[in-house]
Amino acid sequence: MAADGSARGPAHGLDAALTAVVVVIGVVDTWIKPSNGLLTGAPTPVVAAVSGAVGAVLWWRRRRPRTVCVAVMAGYLTAFTPVALAVALYTVGDAAHRATRVLVLYGLAGCAVGLGALAADHAPIDPREAGYVLALILGPLVVGSAVGMRRDLVAAARAEVAGLERERNLVVERAQAEERARIAREMHDVVAHRVGNIVLTASALKVGPLARAEPAVGDAAEQIRAEGHHALEELREILGVLAPSRGGRRAPRTPQPDALQLSQLVEHANARGQRARLAVNGHPEVLPTQVQRALYRIVQETLTNAAKYAPGSEVTVTVDCRLDRIRMAVTNGPATRPLPLGLPPSGGNGLIGLTERVTLLGGTLAYGPHQDGFQVRADIPHPPRTGHGGPGLEAAP
Repeated sequence: MAADGSARGPAHGLDAALTAVVVVIGVVDTWIKPSNGLLTGAPTPVVAAVSGAVGAVLWWRRRRPRTVCVAVMAGYLTAFTPVALAVALYTVGDAAHRATRVLVLYGLAGCAVGLGALAADHAPIDPREAGYVLALILGPLVVGSAVGMRRDLVAAARAEVAGLERERNLVVERAQAEERARIAREMHDVVAHRVGNIVLTASALKVGPLARAEPAVGDAAEQIRAEGHHALEELREILGVLAPSRGGRRAPRTPQPDALQLSQLVEHANARGQRARLAVNGHPEVLPTQVQRALYRIVQETLTNAAKYAPGSEVTVTVDCRLDRIRMAVTNGPATRPLPLGLPPSGGNGLIGLTERVTLLGGTLAYGPHQDGFQVRADIPHPPRTGHGGPGLEAAP
């Protein structure tokens, strides 16, 4: 019977203890019992030695249960060792519980050996004593078989539970895929439609008479059109993730943002009227893709928040690439202009989403008031330890 190392140690210890107990019982019983099988009348030390040897054979009962049982039957007939025979028959019943023929064969052989041992006394067989002997032989065989069948039933039940768990997981995954497809359709029907209208309106404004009369209006319209077009490209990428397959067709994929585009983010912020500057120490472009994407999203979100809630403030983005970690800080000062009317709606999930993204990389994200402004700090190990959770994070004010 194969077993791993963790199970083999306790099993061997149990076998050793059981074998020792049976040997001691067999040796002690030699001086107590009136009959010693075929050795009845032989010197007691000889019978004790044979009884102890029969009990010692049980050490190999797990590896060779049938052979050991045959040897113990011979020992039982020779020196009357009932305890050793009971253990051997139990082991055979456990090991061969699926083989009915083997159980019947060993049951009949045990009964024959038991009755033969009684006949060795050269006295009439007492029916009551014969019943006790047969019960001692057949009982362990039946109990061992029942234990083996119970083990099979438990294993089958566990396998069935595991199968049901896998089936449940498949159902959950299918439901999640359907939900992602539904979300993708909703985003396409609502968000993409409205952003598309914004892009079309900005394009019309750019070529309209007002833009020709006021170049600044045309520049603003071009910025709106470019930002809207970029938002549509990223939205298509998200739709491709949420609904990866539509009749075998995949949504068009666009290049993922990386650390090389941080300077473009800062340039676009300055073009929108913000005062932003970028300071980089090291080479973030060689970092893993998921880390570069996290840095990009942090800068993107914080620049947007500064433009919305601290207009006119100076924003400083610093990226420090060290040998074992990457530290980023985005700091904005106080607002120098009044808040614009009609701020775009916010779900308040931007910084929470950034926190989750950084935590998945094994890092931490902290944010809160800094001097008269606001600061977001990220600390990401290199290489990223995905799946680790970071320490407690500062709550947004």
